[in-house]
Amino acid sequence: MGDSGAQSPAPPHHGAVEMGDRERLHDPRQQAHNAGIEGNSKMTEEQLREALRKVSKGEQPQMAKHEARR
Repeated sequence: MGDSGAQSPAPPHHGAVEMGDRERLHDPRQQAHNAGIEGNSKMTEEQLREALRKVSKGEQPQMAKHEARR
């Protein structure tokens, strides 16, 4: 039994970058949830912020989400 089936580990910075993104997006995702924008886990930071802007101007949350994802 040797190393023949072993995979090399991912570069250490990859996990750190991903975790940083997740932490950075936590607040906007929570704000979106609180504003009624459901299912926002696949939205980018820019999409989240755009949808939140639209909701703050009186647009319906799901419509704001739909338009932000275009």
